[in-house]
Amino acid sequence: MLELLTSETPNGWKVAILLEELGEPYKVTPISLTNLEQKQDWYVALNPNGRIPTLIDHDADDFAIFESGAIMIYLAEKFGRFLPADPKGRSQVIQWVMWQMSGLGPMMGQATVFNRYFDEKLPKVIDRYVRESQRLFGVLDAQLADNEYLAGDYSIADMACFPWVRGHDWAGVDMSGFTHLQRWLDAIAARPAAQRGLLVPTPPSAEEMAEKTTRQGQNILA
Repeated sequence: MLELLTSETPNGWKVAILLEELGEPYKVTPISLTNLEQKQDWYVALNPNGRIPTLIDHDADDFAIFESGAIMIYLAEKFGRFLPADPKGRSQVIQWVMWQMSGLGPMMGQATVFNRYFDEKLPKVIDRYVRESQRLFGVLDAQLADNEYLAGDYSIADMACFPWVRGHDWAGVDMSGFTHLQRWLDAIAARPAAQRGLLVPTPPSAEEMAEKTTRQGQNILA
């Protein structure tokens, strides 16, 4: 049995989407970022960075994996899907996963923090992260101009990037003009497994989300 410890963030959703695409049984353990549960000793023992998500493979001596990209690679290799076996194809997919983790996620995360949660509005800071996020959207758009997906067939590269691009409105990043990226976004959003993954662990009510926004601040991106 696989166990996913997660919350309602893009990094959590991308792993949940992969698990749904794989169709393998897994247990969900919600982690409350509002209550800083990801900072508690028992959780940090599993995930030294104190962030979500964490995956525990109970069929492999309770092996714990942290970092969302590492989790996705582990699952893709374990089940032999969504990551090519040949070195070149494998490298192309992993390049885009690393690109998301080093660029798209952090820039979109900072755009969200300064647009939504920071006490003081800092227009120059917001503009810096929004413009960099749009530049990264341009990178994706150019890649998708001649490719249905980012690295050949639908893969963990697409699943890794999708939840971050999907949150562009929340981050305050305009997607106007990125026609190839919009086509790709719509195609993945229509996949039943992606739709199910976005419901993990449980979508909060409007009242709960308002409370989370007030109390969590930057922790929502942990």
